[in-house]
Amino acid sequence: MIRYSRILEKNLREIVLLKSHPCKWGRCFFCDYIDDNCKEEQAMIEFNNQVLKNVTGEFKKLEVINSASVFELPKESLQDIKDIVLEKGIDELYFESHYSYWHRLNEIQDFYSGINVKFKCGIETFDYEFRNKHLKKGVNFKDPEEVASLFDTICLMVGVKGQTKEMITKDIDILLKHFKRGCINIYVDNTTPVKADPQLIAWFKEEYLYLEDMDNIEILWNNTDFGVGEKFEN
Repeated sequence: MIRYSRILEKNLREIVLLKSHPCKWGRCFFCDYIDDNCKEEQAMIEFNNQVLKNVTGEFKKLEVINSASVFELPKESLQDIKDIVLEKGIDELYFESHYSYWHRLNEIQDFYSGINVKFKCGIETFDYEFRNKHLKKGVNFKDPEEVASLFDTICLMVGVKGQTKEMITKDIDILLKHFKRGCINIYVDNTTPVKADPQLIAWFKEEYLYLEDMDNIEILWNNTDFGVGEKFEN
């Protein structure tokens, strides 16, 4: 699997896909990324260290993702990330976290003191029923302002069967009004029972293609568009 890439379209940065302990939540109905989790800590640490050796510091920005939250990465891997960031003179560091860790984000900021740490969070949708009853996301908050006070970037999901145009319209309106950055993931069928809605995706592409021209919005038409997660070709 490809674990290192360079994002060259918007917000130029390097990105690495590391291995981590199993996701603390691990119940999202649509997610099979957790298959990349690992329980052998030493093997994980060594594996992640090798991936991090690809980082050059070219853009002074690094995004670190794993199939869980930053808090599921081994402490040694967090230190290895810190070492490479300091060695390469990286100014901005991006991590992902499940919303349930909102009260611990300061721990990561304190650990990387002096580095501009930004957090991404998969909200998927602001429709409570669809997010938590159908997708089983386990994300609860009072209002979008609460989320925006904690996370620099939110991830939305578009094109799931059962979603409606009205839901998506409201989600995009909230994203543009309240958040500095957004990542919109177009749903792709995977090994879970959740299926994509091609007609809804086609409507979104026609209605919201203009978002491609916005510097603060990234659209992943395929879940490997950032260059990581794909299998190596033989």
